[in-house]
Amino acid sequence: MATFKTIHSGLRNRSGSLVRWTLIASLLVTALAVVAPKAATAAGDTCPLADKTKLTWVSPRGTLEVMDDYPLWVAKKLGYFDALGVDVDLQPGPLGGANLMSLLSEKKADVSFPSPGVLTAAIDAGIPVTMGFEMSSGQVFDFAVPVDSDIKTVKDLAGKTIALGSAGWQPIVDPILAEAGVDPKSVKYVEAGAQWGQIVDQKKADAALAWEGLRAQWLSIGLKVKFLLGSDFSKDPSNGYVIRADDLKDAKLHNVLTCFFRGVAMGLEFGRVNPQAAGQITYEQFPALKDQMKPDLALESMRQLAFLYNQTNKAGKGYGYSDETNWQSYLDRVAKLG
Repeated sequence: MATFKTIHSGLRNRSGSLVRWTLIASLLVTALAVVAPKAATAAGDTCPLADKTKLTWVSPRGTLEVMDDYPLWVAKKLGYFDALGVDVDLQPGPLGGANLMSLLSEKKADVSFPSPGVLTAAIDAGIPVTMGFEMSSGQVFDFAVPVDSDIKTVKDLAGKTIALGSAGWQPIVDPILAEAGVDPKSVKYVEAGAQWGQIVDQKKADAALAWEGLRAQWLSIGLKVKFLLGSDFSKDPSNGYVIRADDLKDAKLHNVLTCFFRGVAMGLEFGRVNPQAAGQITYEQFPALKDQMKPDLALESMRQLAFLYNQTNKAGKGYGYSDETNWQSYLDRVAKLG
């Protein structure tokens, strides 16, 4: 319980009763949600699965040591996936684009979490994947620039250098630039691997692709950067959980995915009701997280993503909803880019 209180320290100093009520909420939600799969089962419902089935989820970041995936860690820790009959294996995956999607077609993974740019580029390349569960209905991507940079808007990136972790991320950035009226051909991309943020801090590039959640991490390790926030300059959709298109034609696999996504929704709902407890569960998974960020920064990192993850539910559409009109606008722009 000591670590749970640690992540609440900022709140406890202002109101001890708030921490106690948060803890009570945590216990109540845990108790209710763990039994939810059985309670929710009705005639014809596919969950829980009759036989426990393994499902492999793969990250697009090359690491699992982030706060971004809190609904998955919550669902694993609190037994939601187990109760639904899904044995979920989380893997870090490669830092890249189409190579991530190829893991699905090669059946080395079942679900991944690509950006719209990587998803559409993969489909264009003939990889048979489709969005199964939208996670971020709003723009999750930002740009980081040096703190003393004169770059104020995305339009100011015309003619500049932009650092990427992988060349496979170019399909992420091109549509964002085009949305702002910037010709993607006017910028120079710099592939810098896992240190792409440091490249901007060292002023070896004018800007770097960033995203919500990563903002807090970069500031926590001392990078001297500021951010152009995607929510301010873009209306595009963002990352979602992607699956093999053919799996929807297989009744058994369809059921497995249904139960997996139900568990994801349960993890998201727990995080909405009790973000501190969801943050603590995620924070405890990796010693590296504790080395990178103090609890308050870890919670802020998670909060940045949770705001986007909760948008469609807040609008009454539930979790996982995709806005087809918004996607069509994005796809039309991608098509114009070739």
